Amino acid sequence: MMGHMSVVKINAITVPAESGDELARRFAARAGAVDNQDGFEGFELLKPTDGRTTWLVMTRWRDDASFQAWLQSPAFMHGHRSVAEGSDSEAPRPVGVHSELWSYEVAGGSAGSG
Repeated sequence: MMGHMSVVKINAITVPAESGDELARRFAARAGAVDNQDGFEGFELLKPTDGRTTWLVMTRWRDDASFQAWLQSPAFMHGHRSVAEGSDSEAPRPVGVHSELWSYEVAGGSAGSG
């Protein structure tokens, strides 16, 4: 672990309480879309359980360059476009009302006993 410190990108998405299930459904529909991207190490969608309305989309990357490459990739553009073009009728509206991208690097931790 000492030789490699991952980069963590968190998209904090504020979602009206009644729209959380739709956000989860949209992410489930794209499950695995980023799995084969070079430098991708993992993904979690975190649902608030304490009355908050901000969901966290947490991804882990080998380095910032890998994350930036994914943002520019056809897979990213296709995945995010397909949500907007998901039906033959009017495109679904965005679920989130606000989002922020937070960037961290892993500075320490523990793997746990499992």
